[in-house]
Amino acid sequence: MTKNLARAGLAAVAVLGFSLGATAVPASATPAGPGVTGTIISKTTIGSKDYVLRKITLPPGQSTGWHYHDGTVFGAVEQGTLSHFDSSCASDGVYKAGSFIEEPAGTRHVHIGRNLGDVPVVLDVLYVLPHGAPLAEDAPNPGCDFQ
Repeated sequence: MTKNLARAGLAAVAVLGFSLGATAVPASATPAGPGVTGTIISKTTIGSKDYVLRKITLPPGQSTGWHYHDGTVFGAVEQGTLSHFDSSCASDGVYKAGSFIEEPAGTRHVHIGRNLGDVPVVLDVLYVLPHGAPLAEDAPNPGCDFQ
């Protein structure tokens, strides 16, 4: 179900083509590792929701930094393997190329994505956010021995 929802969401944004032009910017979370980038592919607002399609690249050994989202986020792993950890410092998933991930909204869902492999992780991410919300909200390390 989640896999189909993520595919449908990513496909809908791509098909509708609300392109604003691709802009590379550092991925937002504190602190994202060196070289982590996010490129907005398209963005639109429908009703009270913003839909943002973004490509994120994490070089080997880097992370997104600890963060959470104000809305649900759906991702597809295009390349590499994403290791995902929750605020208990436990792995809550390892996502290889071709995998889909869903991140629920809210402060109870602080997490970090890490590239523990030797090739860049490339993610296609669809953010479904309340209008005007940031892509991510920074969060402090919850006490894990990694960043």
